Amino acid sequence: MAGQTDAVEHPDDLRRLVADAVAADNAEARWSAVAAVPPSLVEALLHAGMQEGNDLELLGTGVAASPGAASGVLCLTAEAVLDASDRGEAAVLVSAETTPADEVGMQLAEGIVTARGGMASHAAVVARGWGVPAVVGLTDLLVSGDHAIVGGRRIDEGSPISLDGTTGEVFAGAAGVAAAAKVPELDVLLGWADEVRGDRVGVRANADRADDAARARAFGAEGIGLCRTEHMFLGDRLPTIRRFLLAVDPDEEAAALDELGAVQRSDLAAVLEAMAPLPVTVRLLDAPLHEFLGDDSPLGAEHNPMLGERGIRLAVMSEGLYRMQTRALLAAMADVRESGSHPHAAVMLPLVSTSAELELVRSWVLDEIAAVAPVEPPRVGTMIETPRAALLAGEMARHADFFSFGTNDLTQTTFGISRDDSAGFLNDYLGKGIIQQDPFVSIDKEGVGELVSIAAERGRSTRPDIKLGICGEHGGDPASIDFCESIGLSYVSCSPYRVPIARLAAAQATLKLKS
Repeated sequence: MAGQTDAVEHPDDLRRLVADAVAADNAEARWSAVAAVPPSLVEALLHAGMQEGNDLELLGTGVAASPGAASGVLCLTAEAVLDASDRGEAAVLVSAETTPADEVGMQLAEGIVTARGGMASHAAVVARGWGVPAVVGLTDLLVSGDHAIVGGRRIDEGSPISLDGTTGEVFAGAAGVAAAAKVPELDVLLGWADEVRGDRVGVRANADRADDAARARAFGAEGIGLCRTEHMFLGDRLPTIRRFLLAVDPDEEAAALDELGAVQRSDLAAVLEAMAPLPVTVRLLDAPLHEFLGDDSPLGAEHNPMLGERGIRLAVMSEGLYRMQTRALLAAMADVRESGSHPHAAVMLPLVSTSAELELVRSWVLDEIAAVAPVEPPRVGTMIETPRAALLAGEMARHADFFSFGTNDLTQTTFGISRDDSAGFLNDYLGKGIIQQDPFVSIDKEGVGELVSIAAERGRSTRPDIKLGICGEHGGDPASIDFCESIGLSYVSCSPYRVPIARLAAAQATLKLKS
């Protein structure tokens, strides 16, 4: 029953399938319908596509990082996107790579193209979260001055350019873009999928703002599995986080933390309110320092910032940081409760490698919780994203109420492959048959998956009631969801626009186990 994933290919097929199942009016027909719809069709129905008849020059093909089609004038900076938006023009941001400092422009862009990066790069993750079509890892893209060169073809800034984030193709010229299809039968099917999976595998979203949370909830998310607090320190807050990071005077550091705490409280309250009473897992700051400071500052010029002073390591160096974030979360919870809503939250400590650092920093978080003594204190857990943490999960579980597997970094650290620089050679590896799939797209079951399995088993052996989830980009990949179901994870968490896909894939994984 669960193997007919190629039975439905077009929206009309979906309409007929659902109508037939409604007419049959029995569980077997509904479950068969759930099994028959490929997740790829659900993804296609959620995003705009290229209109038929477009006759454009293909410039190149990169990694299809965020689905959907887009067209607009080429903009080489986030500021150029803002200017185009002010003129009422659709814009496509084209750059070597993106950083959090670009996110104001990224949000306004119709599409994003980068020379570097893979499925777990900054541009890819942010674009998927916002539903912005994106192509990354376009290795023959060169950005220079007031123009870009793609495949030897010069495209001046301001010229029309188009992309298909579903295929990874980038075109010269303006393409016609067809709006996403409206198929009410999809909601019916996803309701049946939720009945199938029941409480076996929950589906949560990775969301950092109130509008993201509301969108995720509209797509059927059952909570937030990853709220990345570092995304709240960008834009006009960037000078304040820089003041904290560069402070040499304790009073100056404390003043910067107080200012950050106020905006963090407000932002977290908005997210909690949008999701209440569903759970929200708040990951304390985890960004590499160069994303806040740039590569030229003393602290930002690490040789390998992704493995440098970030996550819990930064907290150990600056005890006040995670204490401030915990106080801000507790205050936000109180604010939401006073407004009449019922917030649920958890605190997640990132990039842990030793149980000693986890025990130390967790104790600081628990101190702040004890000082407030909330009615429903947040649980405190950790993100498993290094091989050492996975192998020592039995020890980690002594100091964690839950594990959330951050498979973007776990894949990076297990393979020793940069998630931002891998597109070029991974394509060659795929072409030569050295690997069968991009490990940043679908979980590597033999290596990364084995570490997740080991960590789940050892974590449960220490703490049988420990909650286990996954919040890397694999949380929205059907094959990875099937793996998560097979080892008994409690939930998957993914970008809001992938929540419907995850709901269907989780149901199909459940049917597969039952068959």
